[in-house]
Amino acid sequence: ADESSDCGLSGKLHLSAAQGRIEKRPDDGYRIFQWSHGVQNDWEEGHAWADWLKSEGHDLGELLKDREAIPPELHQTTWCADRAIDFIEEEHDEPWLFSFNCFDPHPPFDAPNEYRERYDQDALPGPLFRESDLEAQAKLIGIDFQSEARRPEEFDAKRIQASYFGMVELIDENVGRMLDALERTGQRENTMVIFMSDHGETLGDHGLVQKGCRFYEGLVRVPLIISWPGHIVQGVRSEALVELTDIAPTLLDFAGLPVPDQMQGRSLHPILTGLRSPYLHREFVRCEYYHALVPHKGRGFEGTYATMIRDKRYKLVVYHGHDIGELFDLEHDPGEFENMWENPACADIKFDLMKKSFDALAFGVDVGAEQTAGF
Repeated sequence: ADESSDCGLSGKLHLSAAQGRIEKRPDDGYRIFQWSHGVQNDWEEGHAWADWLKSEGHDLGELLKDREAIPPELHQTTWCADRAIDFIEEEHDEPWLFSFNCFDPHPPFDAPNEYRERYDQDALPGPLFRESDLEAQAKLIGIDFQSEARRPEEFDAKRIQASYFGMVELIDENVGRMLDALERTGQRENTMVIFMSDHGETLGDHGLVQKGCRFYEGLVRVPLIISWPGHIVQGVRSEALVELTDIAPTLLDFAGLPVPDQMQGRSLHPILTGLRSPYLHREFVRCEYYHALVPHKGRGFEGTYATMIRDKRYKLVVYHGHDIGELFDLEHDPGEFENMWENPACADIKFDLMKKSFDALAFGVDVGAEQTAGF
């Protein structure tokens, strides 16, 4: 952000605060900063959704006694969209950016009752699970995760799934409301809309709920939808491998600004404008997990480090310092049940992926200021 632009945010932002505590806000460039994490009630200050509820005569503590009975119009997702619509409807004489960061879909899986009840739980597919998952997760017991593996019937996985789908539906409706606001104010054709997520959810897959240091497809394969009528190609669906790091250079490209050489991301501009095939963007993608679940509040997390590399067919995970990992053939085992890490017949595949991941890590290191001297 600079003097010629205007920025706003509603909802969650991990860069400036973490769950259960308030941290010093950095110089983030947001003029409107309506920060709201989840639906807990343990912040002393700075939780804009709770403050808004109070101003409307509601008590968050009382509402949380029956989370699923919270009316949709008071839900954090709706509140985030309302703040975005307020921003959209302002008079803008300069370019603007708004971050709509609703907390859902997220534990504690408390979609409003009317949204959860739209789904027949008996008809839902349920999670990806085999009895062998319990043994596989037992080998990873020392790797940080927010839950321990159990059989899906032990935590009513289909009810959780129905609530998750209900959360997604509430988000969809509010995204529609924001798009309507853009249309109503004559800004739709001049606004790029990016729909994405920072992570997925195991939702019972492999006996796990929530997230942590695992790299199953349900956790790392998140949505990316980009829309800008009249400026980018419409209706294209692609299975190309893309990283969230690609968003920033894409925005710079469309804004006509130079993309720094040291940026790890690769602009999607050529694909979005039809200059390049949408079916190939990267040979592989990587994920990094570094000490994300910190050992506070007695949770017992060690602060695990792990990396993942995935190409069109194979996925390799290394849990650093534990001498353990995973190798999955996604073509023949899309559910990621058969770990080939210790299979000697896969040694060459494993080595090749590990080398590519090591190279990518080295090339991603910040080497400092631009070098002008000869040495």
